[in-house]
Amino acid sequence: MLMNGKQYIESIKKMRPNIYKFGKLIQDVTTDPNTALHIKSVARSYDASFDPERAPIYTAKSSLTGEIAHRWNTFMGDAAAQVGNAKMKRDQYHQTGTCQGATCAGWTALNTLWDASFECDKEFGTQYHERVKNFMRFCEDNALALAGALTDAKGDRSKKASQQANPDVTLHVKEVKPDGIIVSGYKIQICGVAACHYIIAMPGTGYGEVDKDFAVAFAVPRDEKGITIVECRGISDTRAAEEGYDMPHAGNITQAYIHFDNVFIPNERVFMCGEFKYSGRNIGNFAAIYRAAIGHCVAGQGDIMIGAAMGMARANGLSVKPFQATLNEMAINNEITAGVGLGAMMLGKTMKSGLFVPDALLAHVNKTQVAKLPYQTKVMAQDISGGIAETGCMPSWMDMQTDYGAFIKKALTAGADGESRAKLARLVEWLTVGGGIPGCMHGGGSPDGAKLVVKALTKWEEYFEQAKKIMDIPVDAVKEPEAPVKK
Repeated sequence: MLMNGKQYIESIKKMRPNIYKFGKLIQDVTTDPNTALHIKSVARSYDASFDPERAPIYTAKSSLTGEIAHRWNTFMGDAAAQVGNAKMKRDQYHQTGTCQGATCAGWTALNTLWDASFECDKEFGTQYHERVKNFMRFCEDNALALAGALTDAKGDRSKKASQQANPDVTLHVKEVKPDGIIVSGYKIQICGVAACHYIIAMPGTGYGEVDKDFAVAFAVPRDEKGITIVECRGISDTRAAEEGYDMPHAGNITQAYIHFDNVFIPNERVFMCGEFKYSGRNIGNFAAIYRAAIGHCVAGQGDIMIGAAMGMARANGLSVKPFQATLNEMAINNEITAGVGLGAMMLGKTMKSGLFVPDALLAHVNKTQVAKLPYQTKVMAQDISGGIAETGCMPSWMDMQTDYGAFIKKALTAGADGESRAKLARLVEWLTVGGGIPGCMHGGGSPDGAKLVVKALTKWEEYFEQAKKIMDIPVDAVKEPEAPVKK
């Protein structure tokens, strides 16, 4: 089933209020200024599914039904599906300048659970795979938006989950019943929760047997009894409630802390319950898919930074020609992350379950570049734009609407009228020091974690042997020195 943006918003409006921000319960996330912009941006993706030109990006043929479905509800069974995921993400950034959340991580989590459940069933005789398949069909039939809840609070990083003074710092199974499970714990910094219908929860890391109660995965309605959600305060979200153009009213990504307080999950929506062996496999596949695609996310935002910087140069009364070398560097940064991600997809492989997983080495290399290159692009956008966009020294939109606002607009007039120049300056500011920053460094996991995977997957000794072979060096002629013995 396909659903348009208006239908999507109406479906979210019907959900039980359980999201808080600034000390208050949000009664309607579709109209509250702290969440409405994000929901409107997701609605754009639903509407794009009906746009003749953009529908091929936002929809895909279902492998379960053969019907056309929203891309974020479908199974990723080949490289083309992974590329489609990446193209959609870049286009979403072109529409709003930021992440849409509810069409991203939950969908990826469900796809990786497809593989983990398949392998788990083969070894343990569980029935998870059929449940995942049925739920994916349910998502397609109802055009659902999904948030992916991976990151746990973790607590003391020097201790395992089972050693924490408060077990809730990691989501866990508290009780197993004949018809389902009771879960408790915290998931934090979760993207797109306010805009989702269901939350897909899964382990945020691999676990051993001692921590098997924390190896749990399931799907749950966002408004299920026992779930409390607190929206995080973003860098620029105090402006979201304001009128005017002090932040772009195209989209404002939401992040949240989620408390699962003895929440019941029926068996048909439980996809892992203590099978710790497959927690690591699941998060590994998730990271490969997510980190291959995230290069297109930051490239999409980088495209908008190029456009905004060009606009600022012209609004300042300057030609873009003197800045062409800098603009070239911005474009190169964008295509590096996009290209490395595509390379990971092209070198991926199909698992026995049918899931296609990008090459893990290149996917994690991509994450290290996503944690670096977009910041360079942001600095270049500020450099071209000048102090008006970077120093924050500009009166608010509200000031410009007053009697004295006339002189502000006159003062800002240069290569463009004062209002147009102010809008572009605010866009650059938002993209480079505001809401456009979160997600590059630690979104989808830390770059240090990615570097560890790169270290583990790189064939160091094989490369060493190849170098010796080229020069016909004897096998034992060059050795790694023995570590000195500590006395």
